[in-house]
Amino acid sequence: MLSEIEAVLGAEGELARHIEGFSHRQQQLEMAEKVLEAIRDGEHLIVEAGTGTGKTFAYLVPALLSGQKVVISTGTRNLQDQLFLRDLPRVVEAMASPAKVALLKGRANYLCVHRLDLALQDARGHPRDQLRWLLAVRDWSVHTERGDIGEISQVPEDAPIWPLVTSTTDNCLGQECPSWSKCHLVEARRRAQEADLVVINHHLLCADFAIKDGGFGELLPAADVFIVDEAHQLPEVASNFFGSTLSTRQVVELAQDSRAEYHREAGDLPKLLDQIEALEKAGKDLRLAFEGRPQRGAWQDIEEDTKIEAALDGLVGQLEAVQGMLKTLEGRGKGLDSCLARCEVQLTQLGDLRQPEAPEAVVRWFEVFGHSLRLNSTPIDIADVFSSQMRQHPATWVFTSATLAVGDSFSHFQQQLGLFDAQTGKWDSPFDFQHQALWYVPRGMPPPSDRGYVRAVMREALPLIEASRGRAFLLFTSYRAMNEAADWLEDQDLEYPMLVQGEMPKAELLRRFVEHGNAVLLGTASFWEGVDVRGEALSLVVIDKLPFASPGDPVLQARLDAIKARGGNPFMQYQVPQAAIALKQGAGRLIRDVTDRGVLVVCDPRLLKKSYGHTFLAAMPDFGRTRDPEVARAFLEAL
Repeated sequence: MLSEIEAVLGAEGELARHIEGFSHRQQQLEMAEKVLEAIRDGEHLIVEAGTGTGKTFAYLVPALLSGQKVVISTGTRNLQDQLFLRDLPRVVEAMASPAKVALLKGRANYLCVHRLDLALQDARGHPRDQLRWLLAVRDWSVHTERGDIGEISQVPEDAPIWPLVTSTTDNCLGQECPSWSKCHLVEARRRAQEADLVVINHHLLCADFAIKDGGFGELLPAADVFIVDEAHQLPEVASNFFGSTLSTRQVVELAQDSRAEYHREAGDLPKLLDQIEALEKAGKDLRLAFEGRPQRGAWQDIEEDTKIEAALDGLVGQLEAVQGMLKTLEGRGKGLDSCLARCEVQLTQLGDLRQPEAPEAVVRWFEVFGHSLRLNSTPIDIADVFSSQMRQHPATWVFTSATLAVGDSFSHFQQQLGLFDAQTGKWDSPFDFQHQALWYVPRGMPPPSDRGYVRAVMREALPLIEASRGRAFLLFTSYRAMNEAADWLEDQDLEYPMLVQGEMPKAELLRRFVEHGNAVLLGTASFWEGVDVRGEALSLVVIDKLPFASPGDPVLQARLDAIKARGGNPFMQYQVPQAAIALKQGAGRLIRDVTDRGVLVVCDPRLLKKSYGHTFLAAMPDFGRTRDPEVARAFLEAL
């Protein structure tokens, strides 16, 4: 007699009968059996499923069969939409499942009716472009049912209008909001509470976990099962949520909102407007004080900088002055009271960040952007806090990704989140990698520290690009290397279209890459994972270096120091496993389907010369291997 899983995922199962193009895979069937077993036994499970296993169906089917309340968390909003709008409906329909399903995103993805009203009241103060977008949002707001800003395509996703018409935890008025009864976020949360299966993303999961989002923290107690897809991204996201962040953008938004609420709810304390303007200036001045600093740096690097200290003192002074004036208006309106509360929170955060001695378990650091600055306090290790939160909310947890293990060991991932008692399972890709793909490691490469290294990489890459007739991803570990490579290729009169990260949004770059069919795309970190180009458009992936994280990253450095202080080897225990997982992600761009074929080039000579190279070799898919450039060229030409 067929098992429940086999009746759905088997060669003659429901999905084979109802979903066009569905292929039965034994690995998928076994993974789904393991997931259902974990759900029914209440066990935690960590699963690696290689590319092509069909892991999405392998967790959706047992989730729907379980009859329990399930929350599925994905790495990004794009994956969230893909899962909810494409994969989930097909499985629900094929299984004739009665389960109610819902999609829930973070609050910044939903139109805030109250803030739209405020923005429209102040419409004359907006630049022309912004006014055009604001009117487009207004027209869309009349007929949207869900208020998901992803529905409106004519306004760019990075348009400066969005912060004015969406809410943050800081500026949401909650049940005191005059538009509470029309709130799209409240409605989305209600649907999620009533659903049997809810699709969220890691940022929302961690916001709920850390109970930071006022009036939320509702998913964890209600769910029986959590399935975390793209789980390799979770430790990084969770670290940010268990820490604290204050940005100059938050300061400027507080000033802007205080001004709008003053006009709406008071109007009889004109000195407040001057003070608000001074606060906005103090936020911008703090960003300017960091001019010339690296993009990321440790707090101790700036503690002796008198210019930065003066700017911080100035910001504290202006926040205190605004706080005092808002205090005199307390009770005049919910909007002004909310601004007062935000002002007090920002003062507390600044005070915590500027303590002479930071707690040992925390690293304080800064990030500099084009027009803003973020000050952060991040826990060095989240394993204890994460595992203790899981114990407080009993549920089954399933963590899955194509890249969680290093070789056959899950210990690196388990240590990051404190998942030492979890069951583990690993299913390799069903693809015939030995015949579909060739892994080429060039001979005679200089060390990556050599000034001519990028040119050496490109000299290896060019003949292969020509042999594959374009159709290539060139992946770099830094923007500097990517831009140097792009300049070098420009001088070679390349006959194929060249696309460089940063020239246009990522989605547009990928669309053009597939549309051209013979393009060469140069990218950095964001193209190493989550990019799915199937078919003939991609036949060559070139990786410049082993993807070790930047040693200048203050959070990484603090984690390495902590491992060293415990008597461990930070390089072998943290940096190598982390880089091996990242390399496996990059290599995973090449073969996405059973018919795909291509060559992977890893140029870094350390792969075969250093003792730690075997860790990378063990982590990689079972591609055919060569060190002969002629063999690599012949493989590509034969395509």
